[in-house]
Amino acid sequence: VQLQASGGGLVQAGGSLRLSCSASGSIGDINALGWFRQAPGKQRELVSHITTDGRTNYADSVKGRFTISRNNAKNTVFLQMNNLKPEDTAVYYCHADLWPNIPQHSWGQGTLVTVSS
Repeated sequence: VQLQASGGGLVQAGGSLRLSCSASGSIGDINALGWFRQAPGKQRELVSHITTDGRTNYADSVKGRFTISRNNAKNTVFLQMNNLKPEDTAVYYCHADLWPNIPQHSWGQGTLVTVSS
């Protein structure tokens, strides 16, 4: 599975951005699509995931501000990020969960989100 992400950029605190990620290849192997992020000096962390049947989960830090959605026909996942905060600044990585296949994970290239105060 190959993932192509887009939509990062620079925004002021309180602003919004929308990330997109398109999947190609062995689409049938995908259980869930979503986003991780990694801030400078920190570990990569889960932001949000959405399963093929539409179940979603969010990190506590983004609940109520971020919304994940999926266009199954286009194999694309979106992350609408509202009320952005400086602590949301990170490189965001699109992720596909391919369990029980090996490798289990597929990653897209990172897209940088910078939120200025």
